Amino acid sequence: MGSSGAPELTHEMSNNPCFGGRAAILGIGTAVPVHVYEQKSFPDYYFEITDSNHLVDLKAKFANICEKTSTEKRHMYISDEWLRANPSVTAYMSTSLNVRQQVAEEGIPRLGAEAARRAIDDWGKPASSLTHIVFATTSTGCLPSADVVLTKLLGLPLSTKRVMLYQAGCFGGTTALRVAKDIAESNHGARVLVVTSEVMSLVIRGPSESHIGNLVGQAVFGDAAGAVVVGCCPTADERRPVFELVRASQDVIPGTDDAVVVKVRQEGVVITMHRDVPLHVSNAIGGVVKSTFHEIDMKITSYNEAFWLLHAGGRGIVDGVEERLGLGGEKLAATREVMRQYGNTRSSTIFLAMEEMKRRSEERGMATAGEGLEWGMLIAFGPGLTLETMLLRAVPRNS
Repeated sequence: MGSSGAPELTHEMSNNPCFGGRAAILGIGTAVPVHVYEQKSFPDYYFEITDSNHLVDLKAKFANICEKTSTEKRHMYISDEWLRANPSVTAYMSTSLNVRQQVAEEGIPRLGAEAARRAIDDWGKPASSLTHIVFATTSTGCLPSADVVLTKLLGLPLSTKRVMLYQAGCFGGTTALRVAKDIAESNHGARVLVVTSEVMSLVIRGPSESHIGNLVGQAVFGDAAGAVVVGCCPTADERRPVFELVRASQDVIPGTDDAVVVKVRQEGVVITMHRDVPLHVSNAIGGVVKSTFHEIDMKITSYNEAFWLLHAGGRGIVDGVEERLGLGGEKLAATREVMRQYGNTRSSTIFLAMEEMKRRSEERGMATAGEGLEWGMLIAFGPGLTLETMLLRAVPRNS
């Protein structure tokens, strides 16, 4: 046990810049569906749409869960009309995988393409200049894969090199960044489009008194897509890098195999979450962060000297990490704003938070997109329990 109170973890760091440069984010884009569900009215809507108003006590419990999330609204690809037309989806237990999968197969690449176009526009070069795609989603597993469809939607050459990450969990966006970093630093001139896209058609289902973990999922998850362009050594016709990707790590927290379990069944995706997930994450985070800063010989007296991009996994987790690291009230503001506006959008939340921090920093005239600071950390987590982190360096605007 380390001085931080975290379990001792072993992990492999990767940082092998070649061809004279380190991978950096050159453009950022996000997208959310048009269908908006207000959190304050969602308990009434959810119990009405699932024909469950007779479960009075369970409805009250769900309303309490929704209130504690600090989320005000969520965006979903699925519409009210679609839900009412497909009662098998709103049942707790019904053979409905086929109809759910049809929506996911259509929505995931389309929502991803919308975010990708915005990232490409932010990058400032034509899409034809891209050499690789890394696509991550937790919402489907179909073949031909979503990256193939995305390639065609963006009009990219069919020879574009692709990596598809299915079912990587909520940390999948950070995993995709790690893969993109390795590709960019190992292939001279590579420009890698990273895309995450989540559609919760496989997740939504009616309530059950025997499965409270299901209620938590119905209260926190939303849909969104995120995208970034990653490359080394930007050229004169590219916009200035936003964040350099310095070091990546991935750790499995011992003894947490059953903390978050996701299974694909005939009735869709069934999620079981243990109430101690916030405790597990906050207990482990101190050791991982300390190790990362130590390995680059970064001597800081307080973690408030860095900026933080944390996966918006839930209010309890965000509060726990903030307390464990001793962070000031505004250090996780970007994450909390994403949680307020969109809920937990799984692998896409880190890109929503990244764009939010960049926007806030620009509005305040700060020297970097990292709240004016140079060093920061991106942290995501998910089933395993797995912690996936990336040490970032925010590039000064006037450099």
